[in-house]
Amino acid sequence: MIAPEEEKVLKTHLVEMFGHMSSMRREFAALQGDSKGSFAKMTDTLDAIVESTESAGNAILESMEAIGASVAKLQSVDDPIAASVSDEIIDNTNKVFEACAFQDLTGQRITRVVKSLQFMEDHINRLVRMWGKEELARLAAEMAVPAGAPDLLEGPKRPGVAISQDDIDKLFT
Repeated sequence: MIAPEEEKVLKTHLVEMFGHMSSMRREFAALQGDSKGSFAKMTDTLDAIVESTESAGNAILESMEAIGASVAKLQSVDDPIAASVSDEIIDNTNKVFEACAFQDLTGQRITRVVKSLQFMEDHINRLVRMWGKEELARLAAEMAVPAGAPDLLEGPKRPGVAISQDDIDKLFT
């Protein structure tokens, strides 16, 4: 059995998490022009981003392969200048191939975020049902969010200011 003080602390944390999840829904919904702000629609949007990024990445890679085939034709010409320019094009083409790894990483990161949000929402909703909406609404009214509370969805940060991807990955493992 949980002591009443501990139960109140747990309920307080639950109300805070539920409030943040609701705030996230509203902010994502505002970005999409959706008044309901469901995570299902956000998930669909994020999935669409992954698909679009994958399509764009594939188009880039196909174009780079075509450029590579054209350069191979140039290399067959017995001209030192053409050979030198061909080598430069190949070097730059390889850099584009390496840079296209963004697509796979983006998809993996978005998928992790979606799964984490769904996990948190599922568990928070279970706890809300367990303790009852009325009890938690009463507690939430007592807690009333103070003005000037930090906005947790502040957007992307500059390199060096942002939390590293390794730190974020550690949170999810």
